[in-house]
Amino acid sequence: MQNRITELFDIQYPIIQAGMIWCSGWELASAVSNAGGLGLIGSGSMYPDVLRDQIRKCKAATNKPFGVNVPLLYPDIEAHMNIIAEEGVKIVFTSAGNPATWTPWLKEKGITVVHVVANTKFAQKCQAVGVDAIVAEGFEAGGHNGREETTTLCLIPMIREVCDLPLIAAGGIGSGKAIAAVFALGAEGAQIGSLFVTTPESSAHQNFKQAVVEAGDGATQLTLKELTPVRLIKNKFFKDLEQAYEANADVKELQTLLGRGRAKKGMFEGDLQEGELEIGQVSATIHQIKPAAQIVQELLSDYNDCIAQLKPI
Repeated sequence: MQNRITELFDIQYPIIQAGMIWCSGWELASAVSNAGGLGLIGSGSMYPDVLRDQIRKCKAATNKPFGVNVPLLYPDIEAHMNIIAEEGVKIVFTSAGNPATWTPWLKEKGITVVHVVANTKFAQKCQAVGVDAIVAEGFEAGGHNGREETTTLCLIPMIREVCDLPLIAAGGIGSGKAIAAVFALGAEGAQIGSLFVTTPESSAHQNFKQAVVEAGDGATQLTLKELTPVRLIKNKFFKDLEQAYEANADVKELQTLLGRGRAKKGMFEGDLQEGELEIGQVSATIHQIKPAAQIVQELLSDYNDCIAQLKPI
């Protein structure tokens, strides 16, 4: 499975573990990197000193490439970027913002830059500002999402048509068969989040991991499009949001209901009633808690079996 993505990151397999807030610390990132993929530290939930510590621990745990995911809406973004440069991180995934803001600065530091997009407009902007690769994230994805609600199988060919950068698919990918599908549409890598949330190496709370394993068909829904769209498990907090919408709540009222620390409460502290439980639609296919390395190997095996079984029409 060698291609432009494996060459760009110097990894064995074109499998990227998403940098998810409250779930993607150094243990998960190093485990995926050691298994031959690319692990990412999710910096969006970290204070600057915590990020520095996580990077150092990851460097001690693996001699393989790893990266940091940085949401550009993070309030202390400059401190994060400076720490990344100071600690010698070679790969940065940026998301939730304009790629033109930090890409030139990162490139000057010799850092490989990948940006997450949900539409063709931002894919073309990424290419114009010199991003090295893009992640095209479809509507099925967990966590924060695009407002367009374009599914992954539609988004990948749309972006491939207007952009020739190395392309990583994300959203709804939970098997080797799904990787084969997005590769057939023009992707060269697969970014996977939900599967890795439930691993022992994930920093998510055990209650949240169990909730993901128990989530069934239709258990998640995209909401809060007026703020930042997010896909959530339908718990009490989600139902409170539904009631707020039925009462025609405005943006300020939604912000008040969301409050602060709601994602931490759910995913990191394990409050399954009042917390935000961010996860993808593919959670309905996750039935066990497995080590990260086992997941990588099962994805590869499933992919190879799928390719071997395909026959001409």
